[in-house]
Amino acid sequence: MTWAAIVVGALGCYLLKLSGLAVPPRVLDHPVVSRVADLIPVALLAALVAVQVVATDDQGLTLDARALALGAAVVLLLLRAPFLLVVFGAALVAALARLL
Repeated sequence: MTWAAIVVGALGCYLLKLSGLAVPPRVLDHPVVSRVADLIPVALLAALVAVQVVATDDQGLTLDARALALGAAVVLLLLRAPFLLVVFGAALVAALARLL
């Protein structure tokens, strides 16, 4: 049963990728499609960050070291720090928050 689910999932991913290649170029060159395609990765990444940072329990939302790390990353990004510094700075803030 597990292997069947894996094969069906892989086949579905392949067909989805293949359907993207079958779209005519005139559809992809439309300005609205181009704008939406540019914004989809940003929206997906923001959703992933939101899901990973905010945890829930029986009482409601829980903010922990991940929220502090996200705040540090935002501050470093506003200061135009290099990407690696943002990543390591956020990891350092999360580690220090978990130590305390």
